[in-house]
Amino acid sequence: MTVTATSVDQPDQLQPHSASGVRGGRLLRLVPAAASALCGVLLYVSFPPRTLWWLALPAFAGFGWVLRGRGWKAAFGLGYLFGLGFLLPLLVWTGVEVGPGPWLALVAIEAVFVALVGVGIAAVSRLPAWPLWAAALWIAGEAVRARAPFRGFPWGKIAFGQADGVFLPLAALGGTPVLGFAVVLCGFGLYEAGRLIAERRRSRVVRRGAAAAALLSVAVPVVGAVAARPLVSDKAEDGTRTVAVIQGNVPRSGLEFSAQRRAVLDYHVRETLKLAADVRAGKTPKPDYVLWPENSSDIDPFGNPDAAAVIDEAAKAVGVPISVGAVVERDGKLLNEQILWDPAKGPTQTYDKRQIQPFGEYLPLRGLVGAVNKNWTTMVRQDFSRGGKPGVFDIDGAEVGLATCYEAAFDWAVRDTVTHGAEMISVPSNNATFDRSEMTYQQLAMSRIRAVEHSRTVTVPVTSGVSAIIMPDGKITQKTGMFVPAYLVQKVPLRTSKTPATELGILPEIALVLVAVGGVGWAIGSGLRARRSGGV
Repeated sequence: MTVTATSVDQPDQLQPHSASGVRGGRLLRLVPAAASALCGVLLYVSFPPRTLWWLALPAFAGFGWVLRGRGWKAAFGLGYLFGLGFLLPLLVWTGVEVGPGPWLALVAIEAVFVALVGVGIAAVSRLPAWPLWAAALWIAGEAVRARAPFRGFPWGKIAFGQADGVFLPLAALGGTPVLGFAVVLCGFGLYEAGRLIAERRRSRVVRRGAAAAALLSVAVPVVGAVAARPLVSDKAEDGTRTVAVIQGNVPRSGLEFSAQRRAVLDYHVRETLKLAADVRAGKTPKPDYVLWPENSSDIDPFGNPDAAAVIDEAAKAVGVPISVGAVVERDGKLLNEQILWDPAKGPTQTYDKRQIQPFGEYLPLRGLVGAVNKNWTTMVRQDFSRGGKPGVFDIDGAEVGLATCYEAAFDWAVRDTVTHGAEMISVPSNNATFDRSEMTYQQLAMSRIRAVEHSRTVTVPVTSGVSAIIMPDGKITQKTGMFVPAYLVQKVPLRTSKTPATELGILPEIALVLVAVGGVGWAIGSGLRARRSGGV
């Protein structure tokens, strides 16, 4: 009877402990998922408007920890959570005026790319020098996101969060792919170094090759950034020009600003007339040319004499050419166009935006989108057409490259202005649709990266702010507030030399994609050999 009582009582005594163990096990399984999402949030916090660029390193260190040694299903899920933690807050501005639906749909799609990269990172995490393969995989994922779907969406490239970071000079060496690769490599290298230190404490043994790889993963990006600093220079190579940037402001933020088209044009004319008056009064130097933002004249000046007349008035008052951002209809096409308006000759040169924004300037899958949301088809009644040539204005001997707003996110759209002779770059933009969201600061950081990448002065005229003048070393020398009328005037250097990043173009990105493919191939081959050996 004693034995029977014991055998009956034992399960009752163990039951609470067993339930606790199950709950504990479930909680432990949630730790990697929570850590992955939090690391994504940490990566987001490293982006502008904050200057916490260094948080990208622990973000990738943590991402490496949760992925190392995982199977593909777990890696996909953890990668997706990392993508959500990063992109949900980063892209919240996309729903400012159109609601959460498009924002959530965009993030859901973009996070799939991050999830697939997570699968690849988990696979290569078993290889020697795995931080190298893993960092290359991240850049390969960025390369795909920059091209598909709908001609790509590069927002959230790691390089765009590094405008204030120590790795910034690497942009001049190999563009955004090399800069982003260095940051990710360093993050994964920090995790691997920490893991090896912990392993040594446990077993007192660490493989020299693994330790060397971890050390190099951290040291090479830092040393490379220091070595690349001489590539960045503010020295004038073809003289200087005094440039004026006009921010006219808009009657109201949001999509309704476009209904106030004449008011927006008048605001930019008024601010230019104020600049002209201050020049005559000796309060500010006379510029060599004036730069207006995108959509500063949503009234076609070629088809509307009133619009042409007020633009001409502003050009004559200031006495120098003005680059005007206009919406133009020509040959049945709707164009987002920059027009160089001379005070004596009128319009002389034009540039048509080439990388137009899906769901903003044109509507892919119009029939499907209309069935889901008719308001969207109403907002985008007519699709804009794409331009076909790089934008470089010759303004009295100064070559000014143009990358309109959204184009600043695309490597090729900025680079080919420089390869076609641009001695400085202007990024005319219109951010009024997105109110006071972080989008403006994210885009401004892109222009800072482009300045260093090509060693060119970059001006950013914006309808509602933040407008800025950026030196070739990426430093902002002047900027405006948001939703205020303002102008900026400054003498800037013109530069003609090309950085390695400009010369190499897409080649560094191709090289890193090949490294990523090689790492995945090695991982798959190693896995197959291990299975065969196990089978034998």
